[in-house]
Amino acid sequence: MNSVIAGPTHTGGVEDFVYPLVDRDLPWDEAQRAFMREHRPQSLLQRLIEPEEIAHMVVYLASDQASATTGGALRVDGGYVDSILP
Repeated sequence: MNSVIAGPTHTGGVEDFVYPLVDRDLPWDEAQRAFMREHRPQSLLQRLIEPEEIAHMVVYLASDQASATTGGALRVDGGYVDSILP
């Protein structure tokens, strides 16, 4: 059995969280870049993950191509990790 560990994902609720932290008049793409630059600089991708990107990993894991992928905890996080330890 495998598991998918999703990172910061673009949703309507996340937009509601991001906009108060940046200029509310910015288009979403610019607001997202400003948020990541200011509040998540450790992200390698420097953007939020789209739900479809998580779905792509799930489709892969459910496919025959993943038959040798077993017992994995697969991250879909764009390279965003605060820390390994709490």
